Amino acid sequence: MSQIAKLALEDGTVYVGTAFGAVGEVDGEVCFNTSMTGYQEILTDPSYRGQIVTMTYTEIGNYGVNQEDHESHKPHLAGFVVRQRSRRVSNFRAEGSLDDYLKAHGIVAMEGIDTRALVRRIRIRGAMKGVLSSVDLDDARLVAKAQASPGLVGRDLVREVIPDRASEWSNPLSPWARLNAVPRPNVSADAPHVVALDFGMKWNIARHLFDMGCRVTVLPGTATSEQVLAYKPDGVFLSNGPGDPEPLDYAQRTIAELLGRKPIFGICLGHQLLSLACGAKTYKLKFGHRGANQPVINHGTGRVEITTQNHGFAVAADSLPADLEVTHLNLNDETIEGVRHKRHPAFSVQYHPEASAGPHDSDYLFDDFRRMIASTAGK
Repeated sequence: MSQIAKLALEDGTVYVGTAFGAVGEVDGEVCFNTSMTGYQEILTDPSYRGQIVTMTYTEIGNYGVNQEDHESHKPHLAGFVVRQRSRRVSNFRAEGSLDDYLKAHGIVAMEGIDTRALVRRIRIRGAMKGVLSSVDLDDARLVAKAQASPGLVGRDLVREVIPDRASEWSNPLSPWARLNAVPRPNVSADAPHVVALDFGMKWNIARHLFDMGCRVTVLPGTATSEQVLAYKPDGVFLSNGPGDPEPLDYAQRTIAELLGRKPIFGICLGHQLLSLACGAKTYKLKFGHRGANQPVINHGTGRVEITTQNHGFAVAADSLPADLEVTHLNLNDETIEGVRHKRHPAFSVQYHPEASAGPHDSDYLFDDFRRMIASTAGK
């Protein structure tokens, strides 16, 4: 028998649907993702910590789940909302169904609501806090809980998703990601050494760094500059991660101390943290960018890249210090999508060039980092 579930927003709106996944109640910021595929990558992306994710595509779950497409060791989002989940799994790589996967990992989910209406409300009103429940169905109580939930601003969610120790990465990209690609160099003992600061890093980023011929050491995002330099890296990578970048003063301090000493490349939260470390400011977007179809122009080449994105904060253009120049711009709303330091070997992008669920227009950024490491070797 179907079980009722409800999603209550802080503005008093309540959506009634059918529960699937785990039974329970969760709170978080309600956001939406416009990707047609890639739901497993979204579920396991640590950047969604503290969020209830709504998929805009009409049917989710039709190709099941598998271990190879994980972006971390488990799902990190608070809850999951879809228009309709597929009851039939049809893909030769599938190892299980979406429903069973969510149950196994304790993720509360709901289907059967008008997701178009929910997305329209978020786009008009802005991102809102919400509660998703299949155990408490009282509208007034759920709205009150949504209003009392902590939200994302000012919270350090990174500490909830980072690893507790250093590790060596040795897993290459999946063969499915390299079907028509140029062969990459093998990783040897004298290969460039990259230390990746993990603020909630997607595994496909580490796979790309390893695939381009680098030795990769992953450190928790709380590592100090002394701890990073102790590994004698040739370059430093700043990963994606969840939530508001401004409370992460420890990360900003580490990056500022590494700037000019090692080549630096940042993605998403790493982009925001590099900008903050250089003196810029960040702000919260009205409803964020989450999907695989965001057009970004590269000022250096004039080419438009179709990018995968997942962020709710952005770097303020009017706060950029003189040392930073804008390299990429979002063509939908003209927000900053990339910066480069004018004096030091450091650059970053707001979008995800490694995204396995989206296009691969931006793979060149990893090659740019490799060349930057090579050009600064011995200096």
